[in-house]
Amino acid sequence: GSGVMEALVAHADGQMNKRMLKLIRMTASYTVACPFCVDMNSYEYRKCEITDEEAEALRGDFESVHSFSEREKLAITYTRLISATPLKFHPDIVEKVKAAFTEREFVILVSTAAQVNFWARTIQGLGIPPAGFGE
Repeated sequence: GSGVMEALVAHADGQMNKRMLKLIRMTASYTVACPFCVDMNSYEYRKCEITDEEAEALRGDFESVHSFSEREKLAITYTRLISATPLKFHPDIVEKVKAAFTEREFVILVSTAAQVNFWARTIQGLGIPPAGFGE
């Protein structure tokens, strides 16, 4: 079921291009601290027009990176909220994200982050080490 949802929802669509989806996947991977996910979801990030500076910023202070658009910054912020434990949704952030994204884009953002979280828990629960995508 998870794979079917991923195939139907979490793909490039309008403004939710490959770059945005890669930023969401990388952010979720770093937030849940899943080595396999970081390895897999960061693989070939430059092909999605993500710079080294941007990739590094996803681990920490991304707000100071001027090459991120406001929508990207909102997506990164929301992905961090979705991926943090315990879940805490701040109404002002939710309102900003919903105002900046269409309903479909919002579903893609949330489901993409949720998929990474699901796979991270599964992978870590099984003790699967990084696969060496980036080697």
